[in-house]
Amino acid sequence: MKLDLENKIALVTGGGRDIGKLISLNLASEKAIVAVNYNSSSKEAEETVADIKKLGGNAKAYKGDISNYHEMKNTIEQINVDFGEIDILINNAGYTRIERFIESTPKEWDKQIDICLKGSINCCHLVIEKMIKNHNGRIINIVGDSSRIGEANLAITAAARGGTIALGKSLAKELGRYDITVNTISLGLVKTSHSNNEFLDKNMEKILKSYPLKRIGNAEDVAPMVTFLCSKNANWITGQVISINGGFCMI
Repeated sequence: MKLDLENKIALVTGGGRDIGKLISLNLASEKAIVAVNYNSSSKEAEETVADIKKLGGNAKAYKGDISNYHEMKNTIEQINVDFGEIDILINNAGYTRIERFIESTPKEWDKQIDICLKGSINCCHLVIEKMIKNHNGRIINIVGDSSRIGEANLAITAAARGGTIALGKSLAKELGRYDITVNTISLGLVKTSHSNNEFLDKNMEKILKSYPLKRIGNAEDVAPMVTFLCSKNANWITGQVISINGGFCMI
């Protein structure tokens, strides 16, 4: 399948590790130019850029706190100078705190909402003007299934990511006339470098009872769908929430 992403400029937030890294590498393998965004993971972002260059691709790491509009504005302006106007935005960066709602605090709410919801709003707002001008664009938001079905101990993250789903659907309706598609990938449990391995090992048998495929996910399960949605083959797909979850949730 030919994806025709050559020389497309892609910004991947949280693009230096785990799911973000695999997305960055997949896009680069299709000859997209990748801006690998990070906030605190500079080493991982630079390693991802180096891996892309080893494959013959083009990429650069960019620091930027997605929850800070003005900081991301400066970051995106630099990407425009270095590579050109952004064709593809992958809102992948996130932050989750697992705890009972009654034990959470407003300070913790703010961080989750600022990163998971406001971060997506900021990045969308900063790229769509040029996408509208160019009559072309792809926006893909990455969320967890708690945003669709709810989950104990994840109330704030679920609420923030639920807002991201609503943002994506609304923008799909608003931006479709400009040939800009906006979709959401909703994930089940995916093992990453910051997973609580002790918890997983202790509870894996119980967890897998909720997964018909009898395994949790990994980054390789996610990246191909993201890359497909960036391609011309997904020209008529917009406003959708696409589940990659091993059958955990079937709505």
